[in-house]
Amino acid sequence: MHRKNTDIILLAHGDGGALTRELIEGLFLKHFTGEKLRPLADAAILPPRRGRLALTTDSFVVSPLFFPGGDIGKLAVCGTVNDLAVSGALPCYLAASFIIEEGLNLSVLENVAASMARTCLEAGVEIAAGDTKVVERGHLDKLFITTTGVGWLPENIDLGCHRITPGDMVLVSGRLGDHGMAVLNERFGLDLNSRVTSDCAPLNRILAELLGCCPGVKLARDLTRGGLATAVKEIALAAGVDIWLEEAAVPVAPEVGSAAGVLGLDPLYLANEGKFLAVVDPLEALPALDLLRRHPLGRMAALVGETRPGKGGAYLKTALGGTKILELQAGAPLPRIC
Repeated sequence: MHRKNTDIILLAHGDGGALTRELIEGLFLKHFTGEKLRPLADAAILPPRRGRLALTTDSFVVSPLFFPGGDIGKLAVCGTVNDLAVSGALPCYLAASFIIEEGLNLSVLENVAASMARTCLEAGVEIAAGDTKVVERGHLDKLFITTTGVGWLPENIDLGCHRITPGDMVLVSGRLGDHGMAVLNERFGLDLNSRVTSDCAPLNRILAELLGCCPGVKLARDLTRGGLATAVKEIALAAGVDIWLEEAAVPVAPEVGSAAGVLGLDPLYLANEGKFLAVVDPLEALPALDLLRRHPLGRMAALVGETRPGKGGAYLKTALGGTKILELQAGAPLPRIC
């Protein structure tokens, strides 16, 4: 015997039997309508395509599950799509695994699945495979999602630190710190400013436009955990150059900057889920900036720094004329941000 029409997740939803089938067919397949998933086979069979294969995987454990501008489902799709996009790949397929706590309201899961479906449509990707597991109440915080993304990398795309040389310019695609501050505000009920909204968004289309028009783009990096400062330090170390940023040029929303100041946080280290950094040949920096600013996701794009001869240092020229050394983030100021 099993209970039907329950409004919460039961352990039986994960046992592979009748309730599992009800969950998959009645909830997930209602939103995930791609033809590759429909057979519910043990593996999705994907069509061949010219170019190199790009593969990424990620897990999402954000708390709370819903926040201004997004939710764990949107975040899972965007995070995976963006990891592929900054490598230069064209994202095509996702696999998604849901680990669910017993007692989770089915309406919560349905809202997450619907959000994922909308974001997949926006990004032009398809969920081709999936899995669900249910764990006992108290052994998990509501819902975790693991995703794997597959994309194809065109033969003419070669992004990486090996291409960076002194004199290259550093761009960011928009204001920084929105996601980290939005999640912090929602999690702790700080009521810092109701206008703080996560920037969570799929970046594959804006990046495809940039790479298609500006072959001088040498590297792209999404600015998630650790923010701009950590990314810049990692790139400097890998490329064997120094990177200098201009604090006055770094775009930060006033409400994010004010809240970060009150809380003793640095916006340069706050997570973003819809922003990227690009290192660009100096001859193409201004055309790249102009292209970004014409795109809805890049209206606040800015030139924020340059690479110089060095051995892996990262520095910020402050608005007061001083110099701040940027190091790798030591301990997360806000855990479970994504």
